Amino acid sequence: MASATTSPKAPKAKAARKASAAKTTASRARARATATQAKAGHAKGARTRAVHQAESAVRQTQTATRETAGVFGDYAERAVLIPVGAALIARDKVLSGVNDTITSYSSTSKAQAQLRKFERRGTTARKRLEREVRKARTSVERELRKRRQDSTELADRLQGRIQSLV
Repeated sequence: MASATTSPKAPKAKAARKASAAKTTASRARARATATQAKAGHAKGARTRAVHQAESAVRQTQTATRETAGVFGDYAERAVLIPVGAALIARDKVLSGVNDTITSYSSTSKAQAQLRKFERRGTTARKRLEREVRKARTSVERELRKRRQDSTELADRLQGRIQSLV
């Protein structure tokens, strides 16, 4: 399932989004802690409990994204959604075909127009077939005449040889 990794619901993509969100949360916590420290008069580089908690949250989120339950859940969801989507698309195509047919035959004039169209199409197909049959017959007849002529010439030559030998 190489295509599963390119899906927006792929586990790797989800893990990357979760890790990115956790990093953003940690950097915001760091910024808040630095601003709080600056107001309180603490040294600019001092680490606070909020920063440590944010960093540990990032680590926990990164390890949590590797959970197999989430991965299997995503695959199970896809396994259900794919056939449902395929069935809905097939239904839409059938409905569009039925709707086209209904609109084509909704009145007697439309039905007669469709019948004339079918007749023209049938006439065209018949003429094309007759033309192809005529061509095939002509080529067979031509080939037959040529072989008949060749065999007659061969018989005449052989008869001439036989008479010259006798």
